[in-house]
Amino acid sequence: MPIRIELDDAMFAMNEKPLCTLASFEVSTFRYRSGVAALRLRNRRGEIVALPYRGQQIWRASFDGRELTMRSMFEEPAASLVYLESYGAFLIHCGLTAIGAPAEGDDHPLHGELPTAAFRDAHLVVDEARQTVTLGGTFRHTVAFFTDYEMSCDLTLQADAALIDAHLHVRNRKRTPMPLMYLAHLNFRPVDDGELAYTAPYTAEAVRVRRTIPGHITPGPGYGDFIARLAEDPALHHKLTPGLAFDPEVVFTIDAVADGDGWAHAVQRHPDGTADYVGHRPEQAPVLNRWICRTPDQDAIGFSFPSTSMSGGRSLEMREGRYVRLEGGESWRCDMRFGLLTAEEAQGAAQHIDAVMGRSDGQG
Repeated sequence: MPIRIELDDAMFAMNEKPLCTLASFEVSTFRYRSGVAALRLRNRRGEIVALPYRGQQIWRASFDGRELTMRSMFEEPAASLVYLESYGAFLIHCGLTAIGAPAEGDDHPLHGELPTAAFRDAHLVVDEARQTVTLGGTFRHTVAFFTDYEMSCDLTLQADAALIDAHLHVRNRKRTPMPLMYLAHLNFRPVDDGELAYTAPYTAEAVRVRRTIPGHITPGPGYGDFIARLAEDPALHHKLTPGLAFDPEVVFTIDAVADGDGWAHAVQRHPDGTADYVGHRPEQAPVLNRWICRTPDQDAIGFSFPSTSMSGGRSLEMREGRYVRLEGGESWRCDMRFGLLTAEEAQGAAQHIDAVMGRSDGQG
């Protein structure tokens, strides 16, 4: 029978303390020096460090001796609730009333209210029979004359897996419609000479590079030429050759294709044969955003951001109709799986991706 543990802020102290220990899992609580509460969930393959009351971010993820998380300037989450003042998590939920960088006429923070949302409750579910441990929680966001929704999310880790299952459920508590915008900011660490494969046509029509430059970045020499080349041939970015001009960032919007089970797949294959992986359901999150940032201070690849919207800010996304409309009382859900694949699993994933797209050896 599963065991449910209701978490409380008082359980988190500066010194790390065990919360529960089983044959397959170890769970402990602690606080960073900034005071941010953290939960370490460890299985036989590795661990994740989640922030149960700070947007339910996954701050760090490491499996089979490899750090999956992007490299950033932040060793730990900061006390600040400003997006760029506490940056560098492995998973950041973004949205839901706005997405992306605010443009002219927008008054929302970068990527909306979710990144540092104050979850009102959090809990842990340990299921020995299924060999799983799950972190769950709930966030309610109410602004008079604007929005009222409740989001529940959970993260599940299996005993012998290096993949994380994530599930979100959002309910519009209003009697009137709610425009919902969501993006899963999954920030992997890129590897030199890594190769990208994914279920989408490798064409300029299906893999579209962002040509505009948002106000929070400053491009360097050669950036414009590189973007122009990618606009003609997006396959140029499929191999992460050292020296490609991903400084400060390159963003794509991709038309992901689902397989027969309704899942889209994407991998970053490492030279050692292993791979980073993201899977999602396009019927739930129809937009796939991709973000690559390789600078002296940040090294990150979000090769698959399951999303409902692009990142143009609330006003633009509303004008373009890139959002989910929830009628009063309606709900939306999003299911994702992400993490690390062994070399054998990576080979199988790459073959499946090619089979879905009718490609031979990753071409076309």
